[in-house]
Amino acid sequence: MTSSSTPGLARFNTLTAEEAVTALHEVCASARWGSTVLAHRPYAGTEALLSASDAAMAELGPKDLAEAMAGHPPIGRPEPGDPASAREQRGMADASEELRAEMLALNLAYQERFGHVFLICATGATGEQMRDAVKTRIGNPPEREREIVRTELGKINRIRLTRLVQHS
Repeated sequence: MTSSSTPGLARFNTLTAEEAVTALHEVCASARWGSTVLAHRPYAGTEALLSASDAAMAELGPKDLAEAMAGHPPIGRPEPGDPASAREQRGMADASEELRAEMLALNLAYQERFGHVFLICATGATGEQMRDAVKTRIGNPPEREREIVRTELGKINRIRLTRLVQHS
């Protein structure tokens, strides 16, 4: 078995449509993204699944992106019972109270400017790196920020899909 073909991927390929939709919704809250990824099953390998995810992400319109973003809690505040976000935001776990307060203020300013949470692929990032990113990105024009968010969502989806098919 190659690293691109896992028992988890085989399991994903054989889930009922309802089970697969549920699994995909845990990866990304966009129903359109999920239905597009679901429509291309079965996948021959992990890379084919990840490529389908990328293609589905590229096709999302503004409403679909908003739906996807709605599934992500603000940086530093994962919701109880959301182990994926807590794991991904681990860089904020040991942040000082000062950094946490700064991130809260920046998150609120960002949300006021763009109308959605600040979204970044936080896996492996420190609290300081996340803070620096929001400080940099808050000055972006909305169109540019929307494309950055699309890219960040794509990275998050790849990480979550890989985890899904490796740990199923």
